Amino acid sequence: MKEVDYKDLASLVGQEIGVSDWVQITQDRVNQFAEATGDHQWIHVDVERATREMGGTIAHGYLTLSLIPFLGAGLLRVSGVTRGINYGSDKVRFTNMVRVGKKVRMRQKLLSVEPKAGGLQMKNECTIEIEGEERPACVAETISVIYGA
Repeated sequence: MKEVDYKDLASLVGQEIGVSDWVQITQDRVNQFAEATGDHQWIHVDVERATREMGGTIAHGYLTLSLIPFLGAGLLRVSGVTRGINYGSDKVRFTNMVRVGKKVRMRQKLLSVEPKAGGLQMKNECTIEIEGEERPACVAETISVIYGA
């Protein structure tokens, strides 16, 4: 895990922050996401049909995107921060499907740090990689704002 003080965060701009551990995408996780969002499309939850028609079920794209905070939690510790908020995302692309049973991980790069509303706005490039696949599942620029003490 990288560590940096709040006032020195801009020194990491342009650098890779880190790479998360692998996390397996299970059918149970996909089913729970379907329940939470109401997205029960058969390609995600009908194992029998999806296996017959396309080789197995796939994770929702938005499930993959929603893993960014979880996968990034252990990559960077910024000391001197009192709170942080998710501000948004830019350029979200789902470039490959994640088949249930596969593992994913995130590679994070800090793109920019700018003053914003009394804090610092951070933009990160988050690439969700799939184990054994050349193309990533998702590439997104996430924006957050953190506030120092």
